[in-house]
Amino acid sequence: MGRPFGVPVYVSSSWFVIALIITLLFAPTFERLFPGLDEWRYAVSFLFAVLLYLSVLVHELAHAVTALRFGLPVHRITIQFLGGVSEIDKPQTARREFAVAAAGPVLSLALAGAFWGVGLALDVDSFAGRMVALLAVSNLMVAAFNLLPGLPLDGGRMLRAGVWGATRRPMAGTVAASWAGRVLAVVVLFGAVWWSRNDETWVRVYTVVCGGLIAGFMWTGAVQSLRAEQLRERLPTLRARGLTRRAIPVAADLPLAEALRRAGEAGARALVVVDGNGSPIALVRESRVVETPEQRRPWVPVGPLARDLRPGMRVSADLAGEDLLAALRAAPASEYLVVEADGSVYGVLARSDVERAFVDLMRRAPAGG
Repeated sequence: MGRPFGVPVYVSSSWFVIALIITLLFAPTFERLFPGLDEWRYAVSFLFAVLLYLSVLVHELAHAVTALRFGLPVHRITIQFLGGVSEIDKPQTARREFAVAAAGPVLSLALAGAFWGVGLALDVDSFAGRMVALLAVSNLMVAAFNLLPGLPLDGGRMLRAGVWGATRRPMAGTVAASWAGRVLAVVVLFGAVWWSRNDETWVRVYTVVCGGLIAGFMWTGAVQSLRAEQLRERLPTLRARGLTRRAIPVAADLPLAEALRRAGEAGARALVVVDGNGSPIALVRESRVVETPEQRRPWVPVGPLARDLRPGMRVSADLAGEDLLAALRAAPASEYLVVEADGSVYGVLARSDVERAFVDLMRRAPAGG
């Protein structure tokens, strides 16, 4: 939809579903509030849905702007079925985590107060007065819901920051906020059942379904937040040096069969194409080697099977964890030349090896916390 403050904003297709639901559910309410609207009640109800989610967008922009002031990358904001999501790199201190998390609810409360103040100056029975009052209540509800102390909500992130700051252990904060989020999910589900126990059947079904969706969102988000933190703690064990394949230098015109024979004798699993001065110029792609029939390998030179070294395809042997993953994301390729600090060749890093190691880390992360 745009890039306010340089942050790309997207609208998920699921937003149109909730916009339709809000339009249909609130249309009778606006008909009662403003008799004579007739079919225009749907347009007014849809306008309310848009204004509500604009408030959600402003809430998310508060997170984003605060993060940007701390120098944290903000990748995107997505408006979806249950609100908004800001993709922000994790702050490095508890204080910054708390500030970024609190920014959204604080601004929502400020908007609620501002709309309430405007509403006091308007006729409460007028169209503008009632719309402003609804926006004040909506922003208050957005703030109140997000302040619930459990992940993945803002209140959960604030709780995590508080425990992190008190214990000096980020994982302790995440565990506490994750379990708090799961408890809240159960409370929301049973609360929806209890709240609607005396309503009409269709209202009870709608309330329970919505409560179930919100509870499922909270439970899943709480579990995923904990798994992400557990994975982040293990990421430093993902080291380029430990995943690098031994490689041998070969000329571009050397037959593939001979290159593979030499690699086998040297105990190497990768081939680096070098020029006349012995400098690396390309990496032989494993996929192309596998695709070449064995009977043709004595006649096929390695040069056409290689990919030229491009910017970003040389990585330091000392890279590890998030730095290693960031380097691979910046320059997508199937193989990378791994070099020492002095520029000498250490070997070849296959992207598939990194992906397998990453998946293995995910599998070893406990599911329940």
